[in-house]
Amino acid sequence: MNFKKTLVTLAATVACSAALADINIGVSLALTGPGSGLGIPMQNQLKLFPKTIAGEKVNLIMLDDATDPGKGSANARRFVTEDKVDLIFGSCITAVAAAMTDIASEAGTVQIAGSPVGVPAGKDKWMFRLPQSNTVMGHAVVEHMKKQGIKTIGFLGYTDAYGEQWLKEITPMLDKAGIKIVATERFARTDTSVTPQALKINAANPDAVLVVASGSGAAMPQLGLAERGFKGKIYQTHAAATQDLMRVGGKTVEGTFVVSGPAVIAEQLPDSHPSKKVSVDFVTKYEALMGPKSRNQFAGHAYDFQITMEKVLPVALKKAKPGTPEFRAAIRDAIEGMGRTVFSHGVMNWTKEDHWGYTLETGVMLKVVDGQFAVER
Repeated sequence: MNFKKTLVTLAATVACSAALADINIGVSLALTGPGSGLGIPMQNQLKLFPKTIAGEKVNLIMLDDATDPGKGSANARRFVTEDKVDLIFGSCITAVAAAMTDIASEAGTVQIAGSPVGVPAGKDKWMFRLPQSNTVMGHAVVEHMKKQGIKTIGFLGYTDAYGEQWLKEITPMLDKAGIKIVATERFARTDTSVTPQALKINAANPDAVLVVASGSGAAMPQLGLAERGFKGKIYQTHAAATQDLMRVGGKTVEGTFVVSGPAVIAEQLPDSHPSKKVSVDFVTKYEALMGPKSRNQFAGHAYDFQITMEKVLPVALKKAKPGTPEFRAAIRDAIEGMGRTVFSHGVMNWTKEDHWGYTLETGVMLKVVDGQFAVER
């Protein structure tokens, strides 16, 4: 009888352990504030995230970082101290993701950023990025500028980490291509006007302007340039590859060149493109949920996050149990060793030495034509 009671007790203990073995993922996104045009599509895509992976229940703990680095930092602290998450996903805003990085690293918890956040060498041991690096996307921009015969540009970008990284990484590429930056102007995400900056750029009379902004906020500086009479070409970064650019910018953004990953123009990709099938799958599922023409670059990154989790979590589960430091380390090792993986945004190959993963061929140049993105041929 005592033996039977012992078996019952053991069975109950095992059942409790299984219940406590859920995989917990902390998600911090800009669901309000100027970055919400990036965060909300990611949240929408995560509605399609599987409830279980490899037989284990997966819980997404979703918090709003309000496009605020301080809030993102607080979210990360909660994730690692209260929620004891196995992994952090976020943020979609570069400055916010950067504020979260030290906290995740100190806790030995993988952070998969939904923004192209840069950190000093050696500080990204626990961080991987889903978006392409600014170097990879900048390469596509500079190559296109060369074909367009552009010799001078103005730079109009955010004052935060996203703007700073773009300026730092594209400047040597422009120098090598013989393209000169003749005006460098900055503005805050919360600014509602860039009139002084636009006047200075117009005075420098560049052939083109590179606007470094994101979501709906990317249209404002372009509208400001147009109001002050700028007639040259406009380039936008991959953070602007959303329908918000056309929704807010209207006719003014016609003809704008935007660098992007392949996901948002899935059907326009040649059949030979490695991401064609996966990109079409993303677009089909997302637009079935959110409606026609709702596709979004950042939703694509959330889709690729799911691909990553479905590939690495089964590997990590063979080595350790969720909720343990060993499991968190096993996730990192599995990501570094997952090998060539086709994403909706290109081909990813994270390694121990490279936590960016994409190649220089990744960036696709788009042009706004009749209110839609078209691939530049």
